[in-house]
Parts: sequence; C-alpha cells; structure tokens
Amino acid sequence: MLKTLTTKNMKTKIDIHHGDSKEQLKQLPSASIDLVVTSPPYADQRKNVYGGINPNEYVDWFMPISDELFRVLKPTGTFILNIKEKVVSGERSTYVMELILEMRKRGWLWTEEFIWHKKNCYPGKWPNRFRDAWERLLQFNKQKKFNMYQEEVMVPMGDWAKTRLKKLSPTDKIRDISKVGSGFGKNISNWANRDKAYPSNVLHLATECNNKNHSAAFPESLPEWFIKLFTKEGDTVLDPFMGSGTTLFVANQLKRNAVGIDIVKEYCEMVEGQLGEKKYEKASA
Repeated sequence: MLKTLTTKNMKTKIDIHHGDSKEQLKQLPSASIDLVVTSPPYADQRKNVYGGINPNEYVDWFMPISDELFRVLKPTGTFILNIKEKVVSGERSTYVMELILEMRKRGWLWTEEFIWHKKNCYPGKWPNRFRDAWERLLQFNKQKKFNMYQEEVMVPMGDWAKTRLKKLSPTDKIRDISKVGSGFGKNISNWANRDKAYPSNVLHLATECNNKNHSAAFPESLPEWFIKLFTKEGDTVLDPFMGSGTTLFVANQLKRNAVGIDIVKEYCEMVEGQLGEKKYEKASA
C-alpha cells in the first residue's frame, strides 16, 4: 500500500509504504534515492512489534533488503545504517561485523563509521559490563565519489581558538613530522581567523525522551545532521524502517522529498495523522 502526501507550502512529496521493506522497496525506481537513513530492528530486539531476528540469522535476513537499497540508491548517494551489537552469552555478538563484510562482498563500500554518543544515557551496571552509551552509524556508498556538503554541518571553533591560535610557533605554521611518531603534524595556522571548523565523526546527541509511540525513536537532530551533510533541497531521503517517521518529518522540514516504509500499519497511520495538516492525496491502495 502506498500513500502520497504533498505539502501545502513546499514543493516536496512524502510517500508512505505499508508493508515489508524487502517487498516495498521493489516498487521504487532504480537510482531514485539520494540518502538512506534508517535503524532496522536490532538482533532479538522489538520482538513484540517486528518479531525479532536471531543474531545468527540477521545477515541472511538483511541481505535482500541491502540489495534493494543498493539498487534504489543513486551512484552519488549515501546509506547511513544505525545499528549496535548486543551481548549474547556474556560476549558481544559479531553479527554487525559479519553484516559489514557481507555487504562489502555485494558491492557496498564501507566508507566511514560515525558514533552516536547518547548524552542523556541512564547510568547502569551489569556483573561484567556497564550500560551502553553509544551506537554505530555506518556509512556505505556505491562509489568513492559521492555527494557531501561538509560546510552545512560545520561547528563553532570553540574557546581553544582564543588561546592556541593566538601564539603560533614556527612548527605550527608548517606540516611537519610529529614529535611522537604519529605521522605528520597539522598546520595549525590554517585555522587562524576562522569562525567555524569541520566536526568530528562523534555526534553528541541526547536520545528521544518525549515520543512514547515508538520504542526506539530517533532524536530529530540525528537524521537532520546526515540529511544536511549528504543532500540538498529537492533531494529524496528514504527510511525503509520508518517507525514514528522522524526521518520523514525532518526531511520535509529541510525541503527534501521523503519515502518511508514500515510493516506496522499503526505506525504508517500515525505518521499520516501527524502530517494531517498537509494536503493529502491517495495515490494507490
């Protein structure tokens, strides 16, 4: 089932598909998506909603979906996968590493890995470990050259610019060999008189606390960061595990088209309802 919502004030479109991602993705044209941002059910997680996938079966379950995502993604597009290993029998499962290796065999380039540091993670302790306060955001691409708009996510230089950059030594002005043998040092003078710098690959974001309609909702700032980094206005963003629709809402706010898929009918209806003040057109059912 496909439903299309067209906004009143923006020339953007939101398509909502109800059904299994593996099947619904087949309805999308090849090379039609600029960015995929999604968080599929983790192994053995969300059993009551998505049935749960055993860690030993996870790679086989995800590969048909991965193949379809590869097909619908543009050559210059990016796929961001939010996922995290669980603990099985006292040790970390290896299913995420196995997933990465299998995706590489099928043509994906594992380009980068971002870390989402959950700033408001509750403290906790188990007999042999502490509570997780971070998750992986794996970046995959189809080719080495892809669209990336780094200036859109630059951050303020910070207080160090007022001190470190005020007293530059001769070595700060050249790219010299590091004194500790770690390779070449940085030319610090390149950052003088700049207001902003490029961020690191660690995102310090709080988890979503107010959305009680989904057990694992994104904070809006998470897809927002990647949408700004990898797309421009008018591009199309896909979330094949839409859930509460955060990626779609943020994409629309940023004047991007969006496609969402979810197997749970209630989530699809919820997203449609929250977008109710926008012009609604039933494309097909």
